[in-house]
Formats: sequence, C-alpha cells, structure tokens
Amino acid sequence: MPETSSDLKEHDINVDIPIEIVSDQEMALIEAAFAFASSSSLPLRSSPPPSPTLILQNNSFSIKSITILSKRRLSNGSGSHHPLDIEDSPSKLVTCVQNKKTKVPHSFLRRFRTKRALSVTDLTSTEWCEKQMEFSLQLGKRKVNQAMKAGIARHAKLEQEVITRVEVKIKSREDGWALKFLNFINGVNQLLFEGLTRELPVVGIVEGIWMVGVIDEIRMPLTENDHNPVLIDTKTRSQYKLPSEPQRRNGRLQLMCYKYLWDNSVADDFPSMKFFTFFGLHPQHTLCEDLKIMSNDSGFSASTLDDVVRYYSNTCKMLAPAHDQLLLRYEYQKDHSLLGEDKFAYDSIWLKNQICCCLEFWHGEREASYASEEERWKCGFCQFANVCPLYTDDSKKTVANTSNDSNITNA
Repeated sequence: MPETSSDLKEHDINVDIPIEIVSDQEMALIEAAFAFASSSSLPLRSSPPPSPTLILQNNSFSIKSITILSKRRLSNGSGSHHPLDIEDSPSKLVTCVQNKKTKVPHSFLRRFRTKRALSVTDLTSTEWCEKQMEFSLQLGKRKVNQAMKAGIARHAKLEQEVITRVEVKIKSREDGWALKFLNFINGVNQLLFEGLTRELPVVGIVEGIWMVGVIDEIRMPLTENDHNPVLIDTKTRSQYKLPSEPQRRNGRLQLMCYKYLWDNSVADDFPSMKFFTFFGLHPQHTLCEDLKIMSNDSGFSASTLDDVVRYYSNTCKMLAPAHDQLLLRYEYQKDHSLLGEDKFAYDSIWLKNQICCCLEFWHGEREASYASEEERWKCGFCQFANVCPLYTDDSKKTVANTSNDSNITNA
C-alpha cells in the first residue's frame, strides 16, 4: 500500500521498544459516554494559558506538556460520544478468505445509516476488517474490556485539561446538531486564542457521503509564518510496545479523514440546504433556552438552527487548512509515558483510494472482504470468531502460525 514511511521516535526512553502485534483496530469503535463535569449555563474560565507548545521545525514535531490551560466549555445533552483508539485483548481465532465481487441486495448504508452520517469510526473499522464491521452492524458492538476502560479514562482526563463540560438539555434533533456546531465554534475560539483545543467535532461530505468525526487534539504552530493548525491523535497502549504497521496505517487513515473534513469545511461554503434536507431538519426550528444562552456566551445571538449554521459557516471561512504533517502519539497506559510518535504526511490520493474502497462495502457494491493473508493475525483478536464462516480447527492453527510469523517479522 503506497504511503509515506512512518517516523517513529522514542521520547525520553533509553531502552529499545519492540513492535507489538496487538489489536488497535476498533479503537475507534468505542464511543464512550463521558459524564458531565458540572451543570451550569455559564462557561468556567481560568487564567490565560502559556504559549502554544507545538513547534514545527526542520520537518519534525516537538511536544511539551501543558500544566496550565484555560478551559473551554463543551456541552452535550446526552453525554459525548467520542471514538477512542484503545487496544483489545485477544479472543478466538479464525481464518480469512477473499471477498466475492457480488452486489449485496440492501446496502449497509441504507440499512444502518439512513438519515445518519457515517462516522470516521465507521470508515477506520471497515478498513481494519470489512467482515468484522459487517458482524458488528448485524450483531452489535463488542463489550468494553479493562484495557479499553483505561484508555477511555485517559482520554477523559486529557479532555478535562482544556474543557469544562456543561449539561445542556436538548429537546430535538435540531437542538442536537446546533450543539455540535456551537461546540465547534467554542473549540475554534479556544484554538485561535489559546493555541490548543481538544474534542473538536467536524462534519462534511466525503465522496458524496455525509461524514462526522471528533478530532482528538488540534494545536497552532509557534512559528509566526505558519498558521496551519496541526492535527494530533493520542492512542493508549496496554503493553510497553509500539503498534504494528496495520495499526499505524489505521491511525493514519483516521487522522487523514479528519484533515479532509477540516480542509473541506474551511475551503467551501457549508452546504446548508443539502444538510437540512439530508438529515430532515427544520432550519427555522427555535432552539431550546440552554442553547440560546450558550450562543450568547459564544459571542453571538442565535434563535434558530439556521442562525447557528450561518455563524458556523462564517467561522470556518476565517480558518486555514490543516497542516500537511499529521501526528500520532502512543502512550503507555500504566504511567502515561510517551512510547513514540508517528509523524507522517497527508496523502490525498492514498486517502481517496482507501475511502472509495470502504464505501464499496457500505454501498453494497460487493460482499465484505476478510483480512488479507499477511494480516490474518487480526482474526485472533476478533470477538466474532464463532460466527465467522471459516472458523474451523484447521483455520485456528493457520491463523496461530501466521500470528507467530508476524511477531517475528515485526520484532
């Protein structure tokens, strides 16, 4: 698969770190609901933050810890659903086969995402294994294990460093979307004035399909001549090892999708009429009182969903495209030490190919494919092994041998 080579660096670690074959694949499948930190209609503010801490110099990133940060208010009516990338524990083993080039009668897009946007989570989970995605749609998402819970807690802590959650009682789908746009506006304000924001919702059209996501972290460069925000994602590891190449590839796809959504938002006028029509929303719907107060706190007065969308569109117009260099950070769950960083360049051609391939599955243009032969070890971490068509004793032995070979190759 054509892509730029990763630039993994050890940071403040003096020992060799082996590469690990551990399933990161559905990290984004976890959409954990975080509890609200407080219940208030007013934003909570603290002292101004120090200068932004991301430095772009000589094609490398340097990230320093932040100790004092002003918090922005992040509101949600029913708990924030945030896709996290957290390791899974191995379950049972299955074998893999190639996909059949036959059209599926009813597409998964129509069956499971009618009047709903695809998420970046949906895309990255599909890239990991289409058959596993098919099972998760039909049988339900997997249970959260201890490693995932630890990752969720870590992301919640990172979020709380810069965001104060406030409960908002939404009363309609229009209110729910207005809340997403207001959180984006507040996050952008924090980014421009403080140089850092986290948990920023994004929405846009990708290859003709509405898609949503939540960017883990965005920072402004320190250099005066660089105004392109840098997108960062932090992933937690239950073992003191770096992820395998397929896991890094999946993380790169995630961040590239975020950049695509961000860049489209700032480059074009938001297609508000298409948005209202697709999601079946009433633009003149009167917002609930909590959202009216929230808009006033954000610096403008909004009474309807259309008011919020117009201000959102104007906010996007004053932003620059995201930086072409993207950054994945890997932390050890036990002590939050930095295992390594994967700095890579945005590749629009590779991204489009990956998206189009995944959308073939969602559109029902072909049956779901299985993990490739060289990545068959993924099957050892799949909870749907018992229902996989080729789950046999011989298959288990084949996958186990492949997994051992992969460990040797990547060590």
